[in-house]
Amino acid sequence: MRLNYVETLNEAWAQHLAPRASDALTVVSLFAGCGGSSLGYSMAGYREILAVEWDAHAVETFRANFPGVPVYHGDIMKLTDAEAIGLADIEPGQLDVLNGSPPCQGFSTAGKRDFTDMRNQLFREYVRLLRAFRPRAFVMENVPGMVKGKMKLIFAECMRELKESGYEVRCRLLNAKHFGVPQSRDRVIFIGIRHPASGIRHPDPLRDRYVVADALPGAPLHRADGSLILTPLYAGYWRAAGQGGSVGKLQSVKRLTIRKPSNSIVKSEGNGGVYHPTEPRKMMLRELSRLQSFPDAWAWPGVRKQIQERIGNSVPPLFMRAIALTVAETLHGSNYQAEEGGSIPTPALQVH
Repeated sequence: MRLNYVETLNEAWAQHLAPRASDALTVVSLFAGCGGSSLGYSMAGYREILAVEWDAHAVETFRANFPGVPVYHGDIMKLTDAEAIGLADIEPGQLDVLNGSPPCQGFSTAGKRDFTDMRNQLFREYVRLLRAFRPRAFVMENVPGMVKGKMKLIFAECMRELKESGYEVRCRLLNAKHFGVPQSRDRVIFIGIRHPASGIRHPDPLRDRYVVADALPGAPLHRADGSLILTPLYAGYWRAAGQGGSVGKLQSVKRLTIRKPSNSIVKSEGNGGVYHPTEPRKMMLRELSRLQSFPDAWAWPGVRKQIQERIGNSVPPLFMRAIALTVAETLHGSNYQAEEGGSIPTPALQVH
């Protein structure tokens, strides 16, 4: 029988808390944020051995939920190869998966899409550490904007650098709503397997989808919620919008549709880019958190503005769990040795 959404989150949380198997796959997370992707890997049975993140509140949140995982809190450009390998306590070639979500603001269609934005170049730090760790596989996540317009040049360069690092690489556009998350959130997912292995695949979409109505029942208040009721003016905008409509002049803020997946949760202050579908109010933090597929047991320190930014910038854990499980199947099915070798093929790029 299909679990309801809250039961699914609780079951996944129990998997996160379960002891790791002695042969658990290892993962290092770069640009780890508050730990959304890390939670996904943990729910899939991985053991995280290092996280790298520069934002102080994101690090505070990560440590509150992963007290046993070493964290490098600082600028990744100042993290040397030797220091990263030492912090992870692993030899080059022994790591199973390098995970990372280089900052995407420079690529996002919601921003200025400045080709010269230095954040567009942070994928180079990912590639640098990929070559230092030489993991069996890697996963890199980013926004769809990196494969649109002038940003395609950076995307092509990124693909070339990843392939030249000794990996077969495939890339696809996936939406979190197909993988157990009650939110429509498109992301570009790169998966690489070190040569001479092959057989890369992305996760298959689930047959069933969750919608907003599945995520809201029984969500608890968070101490940082504050006042949620809209002012009379915005309550009027909310009523006029109807479900699925833009609220007033805030084109980026939508009134949710109760029987569909949520719009993408963003980091904007006060509402995460969405208002409640049936009540004239902002969304509670635990409601936003659930829509992003964080269980209620997840600790959110800080004030509302900070927490919303963490939620909006995070990778939905259930989305990453689906990816991590598929990568695990690939690695467990691979019969290649720990050291890389062989020639570097150039498979066709797959962006669907």
